Amino acid sequence: MNIHIHAFADEAGESLKTQIAAMKRNGLCGLEARNIDGKNACDLPPKTLREVRRMLDDAGLVTFAMGSPIGKIDIEEDDFAAHLERYKRTIEAAHILGTDKIRLFSFFMPKGKDPALYESTVIDRMGQFAEIARSEGVFACHENEKGIFGDTAARCARLLAAVPDLCAVFDPANFVQCGQDTWEAWELLHARVRYMHIKDALKDGSVVPAGKGDGNVQKIVSAYVAAGGRDFTVEPHLRVFKGLADLEQKGNESRIGENFVYATNDEAFDAACAAFRTIL
Repeated sequence: MNIHIHAFADEAGESLKTQIAAMKRNGLCGLEARNIDGKNACDLPPKTLREVRRMLDDAGLVTFAMGSPIGKIDIEEDDFAAHLERYKRTIEAAHILGTDKIRLFSFFMPKGKDPALYESTVIDRMGQFAEIARSEGVFACHENEKGIFGDTAARCARLLAAVPDLCAVFDPANFVQCGQDTWEAWELLHARVRYMHIKDALKDGSVVPAGKGDGNVQKIVSAYVAAGGRDFTVEPHLRVFKGLADLEQKGNESRIGENFVYATNDEAFDAACAAFRTIL
């Protein structure tokens, strides 16, 4: 069974050297590129990106996907045209780093308003993302996330049905944090899942190692592997790390589980990797 395990290695440390060391130490295949040396990977200049790829190549690692923040803007208030240009730069970065997958989101919903009011706008914008991705030979991969249109399985399903070229990234912890039963979500969405994020959570929203929460992670991973799925990204979220505050909507932040405490980011990263290997 040839399983490919990658990680958001920025949770181990800010510098690329620290991230490479963490991936090598845990026997991982590569990186879902998010923050590198204090900057988001999609915003790095081509010269820096080429150096990143050289260092990963030298270490025998790959960039599996761009863990981009694309789609994490307010559906009403933020400038979509400017965001679309950032998306195009993200695809250019993906080409340089050698990946064909862009992780993205379906826009933050205004608090207190029904997401159904924005469904047509979301579908139009995600359709633009998918069309550009197709023309560039990459996959637009939508992740379920708190506070966005695609936070529940039903809305994810409607979005995927309306945008056939869109793929899904399945994150169990994010569904738990939205009150969504993860197995029901898996049964509804599994046919469109391109890869999985390995993150687990308790019903109170706190993040815990894989298999220790209410995300049915072991059951879902088993079903995914049995169906031929092989690609995973470990996303620890077991300790506060630099850049965490920029990843989530204010008021919808993740909680770090109090029953699993780690002295360093490296220790938390290693624990997340070990927990996943235990349930495989």
